[in-house]
Formats: sequence, C-alpha cells, structure tokens
Amino acid sequence: MLSHLTAPQQDPILSLSVAYRNDPRPEKVDLGIGVYKNSQGQTPIMAAIKQAQTQQAQEQTTKAYVGLAGCEEFNQCMVDLLLKDTSAYSRVSAIQTPGASGALRMLGDLLKIAEPETTVWISNPSYVNHRPVMEAAGLKVRYYHYFNPETRQVDSSRMLDDLSQAGPTDVVLLHGCCHNPTGADISIDDWKAITELSQKNGFTPFIDIAYQGFGDGLEQDIVGLQHMANNVEELLITTSCSKNFGLYRERTGAAIVIGKNLQEANNAKGKLLTLARSTYTMPPDHGAALVKTVLQSEHLTQQWKAELVEMQQRLVGLRQALCQELVNSHKNDQFEFIKSHKGMFTVLGFSSDQMMQLREEYGIYGVGDGRINIAGLQEKDIQYVANAIHTLAR
Repeated sequence: MLSHLTAPQQDPILSLSVAYRNDPRPEKVDLGIGVYKNSQGQTPIMAAIKQAQTQQAQEQTTKAYVGLAGCEEFNQCMVDLLLKDTSAYSRVSAIQTPGASGALRMLGDLLKIAEPETTVWISNPSYVNHRPVMEAAGLKVRYYHYFNPETRQVDSSRMLDDLSQAGPTDVVLLHGCCHNPTGADISIDDWKAITELSQKNGFTPFIDIAYQGFGDGLEQDIVGLQHMANNVEELLITTSCSKNFGLYRERTGAAIVIGKNLQEANNAKGKLLTLARSTYTMPPDHGAALVKTVLQSEHLTQQWKAELVEMQQRLVGLRQALCQELVNSHKNDQFEFIKSHKGMFTVLGFSSDQMMQLREEYGIYGVGDGRINIAGLQEKDIQYVANAIHTLAR
C-alpha cells in the first residue's frame, strides 16, 4: 500500500530551519521561520509566563481531561481580549484549538458542513498554510489582489474590486494585523470598505489574527477587527498565542464564531466540538492554562503587556536600524518601505534566485518568495545583512 506514495514536498519554511542548523558558517543569519528572537538570538520565555508556570505547578491538582472545548476560562479570555467592547460580545462562542492552524482547519470543516459550495478568498500572497488547510477541508480557494510589488504596499483599489465579486456563499479571509508574508496592513478605511461589501454582497468575513500586539499595539491592532464585529451579522476568527505570549511549541489557539444571535453561535460551537472529537478530540492544556493564569491576574497581565510592548518596539527599532544602515553605508533608500511594514515580516521584492544567492553566498536564510523575518535579526547582524541586501539589489 505505502509503495504508491510519492516523495513528499518539503515545507518551504520549516525546511529552512533544518538547512540553517546544518550550515557550519559562523556568520549565518536565520530570517526564515517566523519566531521572535531577542538581541542574543534566543526565543525567550516571557517573565509573565514563567511566573504563571510556577503558579500552575503549585496549584494544579490533576491531569484529567479538560473536555472537547479545551479550557473554557481560556476561551473566555480570548473572547475578552478581542471582542470585550463590541456589540458582538453577546453573540459569540469559542473553542480552544491546537494553535491557530488547528483553528483554521476546524472553521474550514465547519464551513464545508454549513455550505458545501463555499469558496474562500485569500490574499495574494498569503500565509503559506491558508490555502492547503482550506483545500484539505474540501473548500474552493480563490485569490484577491493584495500587495503591489512596485509600491510594496496594499493595492487597495484592486483588492476591493476583486472582493466586490464575492457573494453569499463566499468567505473572505483577512489578516487581522501584521500581514504574513508582506508586513503591509490594510487601513481602517479598507476595513470599513470590506465591511460595507460584506453587508451589501452577503459574504462572510474570516479574520486570522496571529500577531496581535506586534503591529501598532495590543488595542490598536484590533481596531479593524472590532469595527467589522460591530457591523456584520456573522464573523469567523482564529487567534494564536504563539507570538504575543511566546508559546510557539505549546500550540495554543482559539476558533471564535460570531453569529446573528447567541443560539446560532452556540449551534456552531456544538458542531465544532463534534468535529474536534473526530480529529484531535481535545487540545493540549498547558499553554491555555498559562494564558488564562496571566490574563486572570492583574499583576501578570500588566507585566505581560509591558513585555509585549518591549518586543513590539524592538521590531520597530530593527526595521529603522536596517533601513538606516542601508542609507548611511550604501546611500540606498530603495528599502525604506520596510519602516512602514508591521510585525515580523517584510517582502524584499527579491526573486527566488536572489533569495538563493542570499542563502548560498551569505548564509542569510529567507523564504523563496522574498520574505524575511525582521524578528530574527540581531543588532550585531544588521550591518552584515544590509551589505548583502544592497549587493544583491544592485
């Protein structure tokens, strides 16, 4: 039976980590996989999380099953974090999932049951896992214009033209903030225009927010999401704790459904629980328990927020420093757009051949589509990386 299987294709991002680890060059720089690293090149455990771990170790009395929905206190914390002050707060349900990718799949499966002919519109480009997950759920996928490779910004007019074609059986998948891979975010005017299109054409918005707090700030990053939640009848949301809580390996996420009323939201939750039972059954507990512990403690919440602001400000500083080095040392201002991008990622505009050169000649690892992870930079590497970028851009 297994002899019929073909050789698997390597994941374009995760495979970079393996190649990086096997690269013996001391000057190598990993700007591939999307994790935050500090100035020492480490992905740290946040101090608030360390305290929550200690508290959990002291207080936890059982390792019994937590249930299909995961930790309900965690679910409520996620809803509060995103939707507390919206009119949608009274008609929402949520389940804990194994990361945001698990949430994407659960909601994809839900859509397949609710409307088998659903087409999911995703941005071009988009997170590398969006299309495979939606297609694995049996859904059709279409792309809408998003990024202008000339301006390195969102092409709002073409995006809205494309989305005006989406209809009642369609779902429009949006990045809540810190667009992956481009770093170029839609404006609040774009959020309002897409909301109006949803009201007019009847499509369902679906927001994937994996980087809340890494763009302009914890509250600022959900302004568009909250506007949409206040003004549409139905909305799907996936959220992740990997980045803003530093819980990458704990696979902690949530799937959130806003319905026309609470009964419909709860009906959707019931179906999600059935789907969960037939796949992973229950999500892992540890990460959710830590997030719940942080968000239910005023002291730990304030500590976490302070750490998150520090991380966000460091990302802004790294962007500015890289651009400044290009200007000061090379009189090269063609990458100034990097300053305007948000979150961890930026698309340089390099071809796949240039990205291969960057890797082979300089040991700088980025994704073949031109994406680099600003959060993977160390201050000591900025001069080296700027020199390589300038050389290949000439």
